Amino acid sequence: MGMTGRIASGFRRRSGNRRHHLRAGTVAAIAGLVACALPVPASGSTVPPASAAARPGPTSTVCPTNLTGKATCYTGQDSNGAYYAIAVPKTWNGSLVVHAHGGPDLGTGSDPDRSVDDLNRWAVMVDEGYAWAGSSYRRGGYGTRMAAADTEHLRRLFVTEFGKPRRTFVHGQSWGGDVAARIVETYGAGKHGPYDGALLTSGVLGGGSRGYDYRVDLRVVYQYYCRNHPRPDEPQYPLWEGLRADSAMTATGLRARLQECTGYASEPKERTAAQQRNLDDILSVTKIPERTLESHLRFATFTFRDIVHSRLGGRNPFSNQGVRYSGSHDDRALNAGVERFSADPSAARDLSYDSDLTGEVTIPVLTMHAIDDPTAFVEHEAAYRAGLQGAHRERNLVQTFTRESEHSELSDSEYADSISALDAWARTGKKPTAPAIAASCATFDRTYSTGCFYDPAFSPHAYASRVNPRPGGLRWPAMTATQEKSWSRIDGVGIAP
Repeated sequence: MGMTGRIASGFRRRSGNRRHHLRAGTVAAIAGLVACALPVPASGSTVPPASAAARPGPTSTVCPTNLTGKATCYTGQDSNGAYYAIAVPKTWNGSLVVHAHGGPDLGTGSDPDRSVDDLNRWAVMVDEGYAWAGSSYRRGGYGTRMAAADTEHLRRLFVTEFGKPRRTFVHGQSWGGDVAARIVETYGAGKHGPYDGALLTSGVLGGGSRGYDYRVDLRVVYQYYCRNHPRPDEPQYPLWEGLRADSAMTATGLRARLQECTGYASEPKERTAAQQRNLDDILSVTKIPERTLESHLRFATFTFRDIVHSRLGGRNPFSNQGVRYSGSHDDRALNAGVERFSADPSAARDLSYDSDLTGEVTIPVLTMHAIDDPTAFVEHEAAYRAGLQGAHRERNLVQTFTRESEHSELSDSEYADSISALDAWARTGKKPTAPAIAASCATFDRTYSTGCFYDPAFSPHAYASRVNPRPGGLRWPAMTATQEKSWSRIDGVGIAP
């Protein structure tokens, strides 16, 4: 039986005690052909061949709640130590969605629950007939190329265990949007690459060197007004560190300091006049929504510490030189008193190489973003489009926007609609339009009843309209393909896996 017929007839795993659809010799031959067809990763990649796996293959497990009775599910741990989850629907359409999760999580090791939780969260992909595979990555902490390599490693493992899918798509959510976009540029290049398209939802698509500038601004503006992170009687450190490497501060402790300064968790009538003015000034200057102020400050504290101390050896990748802050009750005093710093060039290079995007996209990419996303501002989409335009690849991009106001809780009807539109684009070569995608959503809403909230006419303002640009920050892409190639020749460039 040919590959197409075998896929169409249903799913069988190529290991364990299940009966093989093909003779062992044929399976080995096909596995060899698949291995030969795998792409050669770009310089700096850390993907080992799937055949190098020292751990057992996927183990059958109970599916998460949203897939009960709908799929066969597996979990395992790959040769890099990354836990993963896989699901194949009872009626498989033969195609695969590889998922890149957001975060980053800050645990030291791989979280065995993360990929299972994400499978449950995006069960809609399996409901639509796609196999699904998600990696928890080999460790917590920042590392976009590492996460991309672990996701690609899982795709290869899937091919080895279950056969080559008819089509393969990568889905990235939040920081995973940056990871998935990196996968597109690193492994999706070429006419016969392993990926047929990418779906980027709520993506942090401004890249690492610029995508966190509003959190850099929050860190220094907060300290100017609050003076309690650190307090004057505590050991001092430059704010670009986020937090001292040896600090025992917890998220609970950080929330207490934020409450002390701004009363953010209290009703307005319960705040002091000083708290209200501090809160008003911080929100006005940084343009961060009140409802996500705490989460942004947490990122600018704990994730910055991870980036600086755990990934960059104490070097500073951030700068706020040349930034003029505005919107406060006294901008002159703010700009005179706020802490200033410049990036270490080697640290800025390493963060850029790890997580900035070149715009060199050769496969269909569809994005979906809530207009009122309070975490990954919708202006990230403007940055991504500008990057593809700078690389003359915008023909491979379609962007859609929804009148929703959450970061990672978009409508299942829209997710189903999006993966269907991307599949059709990859299959037919006919590029969809935002209005056409919006119009087709009603078909899926009859199944999921979660609503369709597209705004086909919306277009985000430039990234610099929301985030203070640094010198040179108006040019996109943030890292050109030429710069990436040059940096790739430097030993130890980037962030170690």
